[in-house]
Amino acid sequence: MPGAIDVEAVNQFVKSSYPELGTWCVDIGTDLVVAEYDLSGIARRPGGFISGPDQFRLADAGLWFLTFSAIGRLEEMAVTSELSIRFLRPAVGKRLFVQAQLEARTKRSVVGSVRLWCDGQKQKAVSVGQGTYSLPGA
Repeated sequence: MPGAIDVEAVNQFVKSSYPELGTWCVDIGTDLVVAEYDLSGIARRPGGFISGPDQFRLADAGLWFLTFSAIGRLEEMAVTSELSIRFLRPAVGKRLFVQAQLEARTKRSVVGSVRLWCDGQKQKAVSVGQGTYSLPGA
């Protein structure tokens, strides 16, 4: 049943199937996920900025985690079919977070919106986006 996935299950699944991802789930609900990206050892742009590709990576991971909740199972082969991101302001901080919100779910796909922020400044988004995950066998 959709939404029956918990944080521990997601993190253990990611650790065993894709340990290089560098992101982990912080909170998961039926239509909302919060995830964080481990920035230790990540090169910064001049000025200490977190790069666009690093933000994109977290946005994609947040949508992948959201897909698990939306379909009610941990699915390694759910894949990104499209993802767009808009950078709003420089991302400077020690921690980078994403919130992924479910917009639609069909037999073939999961669509969600993402919002990224640094440290504890959730109200001050550094980037926003939207993406679609295709489901296996679809």
